[in-house]
Amino acid sequence: MDATVARKTYRSDLTDEQGCLLAPLLPPLIPAGAPRTTDLREVVNAVLYRLHNGCAWHALPHDFPPEGTVRDYFHRWRKDGTWERLNDVLRRQVRQAEGRDEEPSAGIVASQSAKGTRTSGTKGYDAGKKVKGTKRHLLVDTLGLLLCVVVHAANLQDRDGAKLVLDKAQGLFPKLRLLWADGGYAGPLITWVALVCG
Repeated sequence: MDATVARKTYRSDLTDEQGCLLAPLLPPLIPAGAPRTTDLREVVNAVLYRLHNGCAWHALPHDFPPEGTVRDYFHRWRKDGTWERLNDVLRRQVRQAEGRDEEPSAGIVASQSAKGTRTSGTKGYDAGKKVKGTKRHLLVDTLGLLLCVVVHAANLQDRDGAKLVLDKAQGLFPKLRLLWADGGYAGPLITWVALVCG
């Protein structure tokens, strides 16, 4: 019996349509490995639950796979690029459904500072936003779909954080020609983008 039928559904759960869309994109069984006993859809549901509710790993409800199993899959997929591949495939599908080219020609660079937790890595103080913690630098397309992200200490200036995210995006989006950003990115960054990113 499917685990999503056997338990109460949560607002963050994948719908059946979403589950069918994701299933072929998740890593296949390793032929020489032991049979998989974990429902990968339930792993994704558990990760979505955690993101939706902002809870700790150990606070996942007991009707999901064990916390250690979910955490292991989450980190394994982060390291092997599964999450990035999922995002790329789904972003292309959404863009096509919106009548856009699957590869963006324009993007938006922005940052967001977030309070650090006791488990976050490098921290800093963003004096402009009065936040001690980390900063996420994002590159999104004009639909707001994620292209690239870099997380760093909050005290890094926006123009320097933008260099990190744009450097990471180099070569991934060959049609990208236009970037929008607010005034915090003015100055030497514009010259750097022209010289380094073309």
